This record gives sequence, C-alpha cells and structure tokens, in this order.
Amino acid sequence: MIRFNLLPSYFLNSFHIFFKLTFAIKLPAKKMQKMKQRILGKTHYSISEIGLGCWQFGGDFGPIEEPKKTEILATAGLNNVNFFDTADVYGNGNSETIIGNFSSINQEFNNRIIATKVGRSADLYPNNYDYETVEKCIKESAIRLRINSIDLVQLHCVPSSILENGTIFKTMDDLVKRGLIKHWGASVETLEEAHICLKQPGCSSLQIIFNLFRQDPIWSLFEEAQANNVGVIVRLPLASGILTGKFSASHQFHETDHRNFNRDGSFFSVGETFSGIKQSKAVQLTSLFDEFIPKGWTLSDFALRWILDHEAVSTVITGCSDEFQISQNVRASSLPPLPLISHTRMREIYLSEIKHHIRCPI
Repeated sequence: MIRFNLLPSYFLNSFHIFFKLTFAIKLPAKKMQKMKQRILGKTHYSISEIGLGCWQFGGDFGPIEEPKKTEILATAGLNNVNFFDTADVYGNGNSETIIGNFSSINQEFNNRIIATKVGRSADLYPNNYDYETVEKCIKESAIRLRINSIDLVQLHCVPSSILENGTIFKTMDDLVKRGLIKHWGASVETLEEAHICLKQPGCSSLQIIFNLFRQDPIWSLFEEAQANNVGVIVRLPLASGILTGKFSASHQFHETDHRNFNRDGSFFSVGETFSGIKQSKAVQLTSLFDEFIPKGWTLSDFALRWILDHEAVSTVITGCSDEFQISQNVRASSLPPLPLISHTRMREIYLSEIKHHIRCPI
C-alpha cells in the first residue's frame, strides 16, 4: 500500500530530477572539491568528513522548492559528499522520499551511505517502542528510500527512560541480524543518553550536538567513544546557521522554520535550535571568535575546521538551503588544522562566556 502511494510522487518528480541532474552536471569545475574521508566506527564505512544533513528537505528550515532539493543532492555528489543523514519524521517522510527518488535515477548515488532515524514518529513517541512498531517504521523508511537494507538507522532522540530499559537495543540488534538494517546507532540530546548507548555492543555510531557553543563532548565523551570504536556524527555544527555569521540578532525566520517556531523549545528540545542559546545572545557571542579566524577564512570555515580537528569525529553533517552552500561547507575538509592556542582559547571562552547561556541539559 505504501509502495503504491509513493509511485505518483516518483513519476511527478522524475522530469524535474532528470532536468536538474542534467543542469547539475554542468556546474563549474570550481564546485568540485577534494574531500577527505574517515571511518565511521564499527560500520567500517569510509565516509566524507563533511556530510549532508537533509532535515531541510522536510521543510523545517523554511520552504525549499522541490527542484532545488535535487540540485542540492546532485551538487553534494559532485563535491564528493558520500554521507547523507535524514529521518522518517522530516516532512513526514518527504526527505527520505526525495533521497530515494533521486538515487533511483542517479545510479552513482547508490554508492553513497544513507543514514536515517527512527523513534520520533507518532507511532512510537513517547512510549510505544514495541518490536513490531519499530520494525514497521523502519520498513516504511526502506520503501521511501527505495532500498532493501538501510546502511545505518539511528534511534532518534528516544526518551531516556526507553534507553535505560534496554529493550529497544535488543530490537535493533535483531533487525541487524535479520538484514533489514546493516548497522544501528543513536542520535541523542544529552551526554547522559550518549553514555547509555555507548555501553551497547551493537551501537556503531552516536550523533551529537557539537560546535563552538557546545564543547563538552571533548572531555566527556570522545575518549570513551574512541575506546569503544563508536563513530561520532556531528549535527548542528554551525548552531542552526548562527556560526555562519549571516544572521543578525533581529533576523526573522520563516514561520515554518524551526528557528522561528522552536526558538524557545515549544515543540522539541531547545538544544536543537541555536544549540540552546537565545538567538540574540548567540549572534552576540560569535564576536568572541573574530580574532582567532585565520586570514581569508570565514566564520563557518573556522567553526567547521575546529570540529574536524577532533579525531574522534567521523563526519560533520551540514544542512543547506542551496547548492552554493555545499561548496562553502566542504572547503573545511581541505583547510589546515588550527593551531593549538586556538583550541585552548576556544575552550576557555566556552567555559567562561558561553556555557551558562545554554538553556537545556547538555
């Protein structure tokens, strides 16, 4: 039934995808950049240091036209991005469908690593994580993605009580054995939840918030993650765009953008929006980094390179609203490491000037 319902969308978008792919292939050569790769924990996948986060395809970063989404995917491929992160709840499955439709036409995309998530849909959240329902949700994701076995499925900010119970981990282990998924990981909101997942032998990766506004994983998580061969996927590397330097304290985001409707945590954890710091304060805090940004670099260059300098990090998933932002983001992979003094000062600034502004558990 679900497969049949997907077909009209597929045929409706086929012409757009073909046309935009043709256009994307003609992008200037300067957009094609080298990309270093790292190993994603127990999966042994070799993935690009900069990945593509696909939350925006669901509409929660404001509206993006359908053809623009295929341009973004095509440009990511041209820039050697091979890791794509999505979730079943992004646009009620629309993000997965867009990726699935794109990959069904562009065969080269089949070599990419697709990571999705399960756990926040109304069928499951907050306390209905029985085996059959989890399996059903993942099967639906596989259909939308047009694949038989999903490369990586991450538990999606599942409540701490469910993680502590432990049954969900047994479910994921069994789904790996059955071949529905190849590996499983967890996308968590707090370091406490991360440590619960780290104790599970089957956990291959952790997705966490980590950026200049959220530095605690350096001393509270990374060493243990490496010891357990668990990959680290970084989300919100630019703090919902604040660390690009493009937004003012008074900038008004679109009403469908979570940076508007969730700015105070009204719909989900406020930590997912500007890393838990009020927009006006977050913009103000970016000035603390100015003197440390190397000549010729942008603030986003500095923020992304700072993250990549931590060897525990497997990949950094960056979202974007157009294809040009991809070229800007992947540039960080080819930049040289920052000097040690910059890392020392970033930690000092975080502890003294930033951390106390975070409005949620870390």
